[in-house]
Amino acid sequence: MVRPRVILMCGPAGSGKSTASRALEADGYVRLGWDEEAARRGFHGYPLPDGAVAQVHEAVRARLVELVEAGRDVVVDTSFWQRALRLSYRELLAPLGVVPTTVYLRVPIETLLARVAARTGAGPDDVVLSEATLRRFVAGFEVPTTEEGPLVVVDG
Repeated sequence: MVRPRVILMCGPAGSGKSTASRALEADGYVRLGWDEEAARRGFHGYPLPDGAVAQVHEAVRARLVELVEAGRDVVVDTSFWQRALRLSYRELLAPLGVVPTTVYLRVPIETLLARVAARTGAGPDDVVLSEATLRRFVAGFEVPTTEEGPLVVVDG
C-alpha cells in the first residue's frame, strides 16, 4: 500500500507558504490552511485569544488524520515556527505510517517585510502585521533541521 504524502509547509509570515501550498493543491494535495481554519472559527488577526491557537491546531490535526486515513496527500499550511509543533505533527502521523516532509521557505527579512507591508487584509492568509510583530516572529522562529526528519529548503 502506498502511504499518503504529507508536507508541513514551514516559514515565517510572508515567506510564501500559502502560494507554495496552493501549487501543491493543484497537483492533487489537499491543503489544510491554518489561517482559514482560524477564520472559520471567528478568529481574525493576531494575536489570537487565549486557547484559540490550540483549538485551531486541534481541528487541523483531526482533519489531517481523516485525510491521511482516506489515503489523501496533504499539505499543512501554517508557519510551524516551533520545533515542538513540528514534532507533535510527526508524532501524530507516526502511528499512521506517514513520515511528513518539512518544506522550509527560507526568505530574507527584507523580502518578508516588503511582502507583509503589501498585505491588505483581503483574506485569512493576507493578515496585516506590524513590522515589529513580524520582527518578533522572525526572531523567535526555530529553523528546521534534518535532525527532525525529511527536510526540503527552498530559498525565496
